Amino acid sequence: MADFAGKPVASSISYLTVATQTAERKSIGHDLSPLKTRQGTPLDGNATTMHHNVALLSVATTIAPRITTSEDIDRRLQPALKRLRLPKGLLQRVAGVHERRNWAEGQAFDDAAVSAGKRALAEAGIDPSEVGLMINTSVTRKHLEPSVAVRIHHGLGLPSSATNFDIANACLGFVNGMTLAAQLIDSGQIKYAVIIDGEDADEIQTNTIERLGRPDIGRKDFMSEFASLTLGSGAAAAVLGRADAHPEGHRILGGVTRAATQFNDLCVGSVDGMFTDAKALLKGGMELVVSAWTEAKRDWSWSNMDRYILHQVSDVHTNAIVKATGLDRTRVPLTYPTYGNVGPASIPITLSQEAAKLERGNRVLLMGVGSGLNTAMMEIQW
Repeated sequence: MADFAGKPVASSISYLTVATQTAERKSIGHDLSPLKTRQGTPLDGNATTMHHNVALLSVATTIAPRITTSEDIDRRLQPALKRLRLPKGLLQRVAGVHERRNWAEGQAFDDAAVSAGKRALAEAGIDPSEVGLMINTSVTRKHLEPSVAVRIHHGLGLPSSATNFDIANACLGFVNGMTLAAQLIDSGQIKYAVIIDGEDADEIQTNTIERLGRPDIGRKDFMSEFASLTLGSGAAAAVLGRADAHPEGHRILGGVTRAATQFNDLCVGSVDGMFTDAKALLKGGMELVVSAWTEAKRDWSWSNMDRYILHQVSDVHTNAIVKATGLDRTRVPLTYPTYGNVGPASIPITLSQEAAKLERGNRVLLMGVGSGLNTAMMEIQW
């Protein structure tokens, strides 16, 4: 475990410095064996980030009010299931998703995100005028431009000095946004940041069910779109600030990210649908997680956390991660059985649901794999 006492730890490995050093060594004919970093340890495949003065001050959610059960979807797909000789209950038995949430008529995902953001700021006791950064991580968007962030910035009543933009990295966006905000807080550039996400699965759900009912759809086509039927709607927001100014906050210690972008075409989504090669996606994702988990042991000790807050996908995905990393299944709370996969909002929604059960000093690890593929892990001391 890294030592956070004393002087600030560098926010992250400087890849620009490493690249520059490599170029210099090559130009003068030096050996190009792996560069040594962190007391002589070779640079590996993880990007490691450590924070020394950042805390999670609050997390709030907006739960979509309309419940869509997997039985409802089975009924709508009954003609296709019969034609393809597929059994009912696949969503429940294979994915473990029994329900997902959808927005009410006239309710918009960005309005729900604004609502979550306002409650997160109120819970943290932070006036909107003090916010220096707002990052939206929603996969959902109404249009290509402007950003979703500008609508949420306006809705929250943030000052003109608050930088705002979207981060898009599939289901890892929220954790990536927290990492970036923490780096800016650590560097003294901002005092407070709001990370926010709103998702709307209604359109993709409707389009997928309509398409799967077409007579030209085969079993392979059906299974490639199966994951689309697990998606749900929801919103979440978190407020980050300086730990020394908020001793009541929850310290964000740092974490790792790792990429395996050779798998960039295994899960591709749009409003029309999400198309996956489920078998290859699971295999590639587990290889990525195990590689990141193994190399992280040099800097972190995550084998005995009090909670593991995973990105919420399915029983298959969760069981694979638990087995591959040896997690204690009793410390892995689940929300996908009732909320489905809510994209980047899944991790903060699950953390929010679990927060009341956490005790001061508990160690919490946020973990996820996102399409592309990327993985991220972040430790929080409650």
